[in-house]
Amino acid sequence: SQLLGLHSNYHNTSNASRLRRTFAACNLLKLFVKIIWGEISMTIIRSIRCNCLTTLRGKAAATNHRRSLATITPPWATVNPDAMGTDGFIPYVVQNMVGGKWQHTKSGNNIAIPDPMNANNENPIFLVAETKMEDLSAFVESMKAVPKSGVHNPLKNNERYLMYGEISRLAGEELVKPEVADYFTKAIMKCVPKSYAQASGEVKVTAAFLQNFGGDQVRFLARDFGVPGDHEGQKSVGYRWPLGPVAIIAPFNFPLEIPVLQLMGSLFMGNKPVFKPTEKVSFVMEQFLHLLHHCGMPKEDVDFLNCEGSVAEKLITSAPIQLTQFTGSSRVAEILAEKTRGKVKIEDAGFDWKILGPDVSNVDYVAWQCDQDAYASSGQKCSAQSILFMHKNWGETDLLDKIKANAAKRNIDDLTVGPVLTVTTQAMLSHAERLLSIPGAHLICGGKELDEHNIPSIYGAIQPTAIFIPLAEMLKDDHFDACVTEIFGPFQVITEFDDSSVDKVLEACERMSHHLTAAVVSNDITFQHKILSNTVNGTTYTGLRARTTGAPQNHWFGPCGDARGCGIGTPEAIRLVWSLHREIIHDNLIPDGWVQPKAS
Repeated sequence: SQLLGLHSNYHNTSNASRLRRTFAACNLLKLFVKIIWGEISMTIIRSIRCNCLTTLRGKAAATNHRRSLATITPPWATVNPDAMGTDGFIPYVVQNMVGGKWQHTKSGNNIAIPDPMNANNENPIFLVAETKMEDLSAFVESMKAVPKSGVHNPLKNNERYLMYGEISRLAGEELVKPEVADYFTKAIMKCVPKSYAQASGEVKVTAAFLQNFGGDQVRFLARDFGVPGDHEGQKSVGYRWPLGPVAIIAPFNFPLEIPVLQLMGSLFMGNKPVFKPTEKVSFVMEQFLHLLHHCGMPKEDVDFLNCEGSVAEKLITSAPIQLTQFTGSSRVAEILAEKTRGKVKIEDAGFDWKILGPDVSNVDYVAWQCDQDAYASSGQKCSAQSILFMHKNWGETDLLDKIKANAAKRNIDDLTVGPVLTVTTQAMLSHAERLLSIPGAHLICGGKELDEHNIPSIYGAIQPTAIFIPLAEMLKDDHFDACVTEIFGPFQVITEFDDSSVDKVLEACERMSHHLTAAVVSNDITFQHKILSNTVNGTTYTGLRARTTGAPQNHWFGPCGDARGCGIGTPEAIRLVWSLHREIIHDNLIPDGWVQPKAS
């Protein structure tokens, strides 16, 4: 039962597989045989069970990037990721949730999610309910039922602050259990193939965030402040007020961490969110909702919508949604900003730079960090290192050779490089050709399709790639846009500067359009100050250990340079994104002997 996810709360009974029922029947038969015929006949039953499990595990258990052959399915979960996409396993269906009920669409149609690691696998790893326009009425009514004053606020339903503190504590405790952490790690790897270390890191950050907001910490998020009035009996109080009905549109690349941090922030502050995941990773957050329900969250508190972008846009423009929080591409962010008339908070693209200052030190460490920043998770991080500005002093070392050597160690077997889910191989190679056509450009590493892979052609599969482009050429109008085009994969541009061209580096940073993360790799205080005081990236690391990726839960993560930008993870980010300032002025005492003055 643990392996197959056969639980009484399985919400998709209409699609229960024949194989699962057979397995359950075997268990009943086992008990009957044990009572009537004794232990000798049990050998036959064990053989049947073994064959069932072997069929279900299939190729999932054979892949060598898995830590163990079998993933333990927690009691609240409804599917085992090891079995998904294997022969003999009826595809799992991710349903919608609205008004506290799991349900399919009127048509019953599904979107099939292909195996990102195996183009020859005819079995989808799971199915997603294909929500159409005609299915939105229940979601619209659910949002209409939420008042603008929220489900709770500082003056209403205060006990819910404590409730969510307890839910967060319990969810954090659940997520640090080794078997649960492993479950979500494998779930992430199933639909976004990345190394076990990268996937488990995402789970650890999420667990730490949940633990951070256990107990009274949710209540403290809504802390108000007071200011004395200008006469006796008057006082003004500033409150953090929820927005009411809100929407969250989450990305594919961090299917647990980013959605959970934004979802919980919205709930903490008293909002009711409708949550739309990216279809190809939706089962991860569906399972996390089961965990939250297990930890005491009312099912009515979150609506869960599986749909394509046009359907989500229709809901957002039809329902009284007060804010849409979006993490994803800049193109979609701009569309949403227009459609919602500016009622958005966005964390979109980031063409993230790293600058290596004049003080050379610890070349091995810096080369390793450059490799991690550019190529971990196959470069599919909004914080990934997109361009490296290298002082010529670093160019005189073997830094580039070490970067190349580290990149060459990455392989598809351990998923240190893998499928790129939003850019095709041909698109990335064509971009490389465009950059290599720039005078003085040359290939440092990569620039080729991965060897011996079976990744579907709808995805990308290239070797970790770095292309050197002279700074002067890069800054030319004919080349600049191409050089700073974000490729959401294992791809970076490298250039060089010297003391006389620091301002040219700053010019390039100024001309870039999206300012998420950055790194100033230098312990030279004067150089640090020069760069930091003339740039705007919202999450900037500085010092010899500076990086662009790996943002944990203990500091702000988000863009700067855009009034619509949002943060994630910290109390400041939650307050900024998920609440508004409301001032209530208390004025209670009329002075004794008051006389009506003349009209003014």
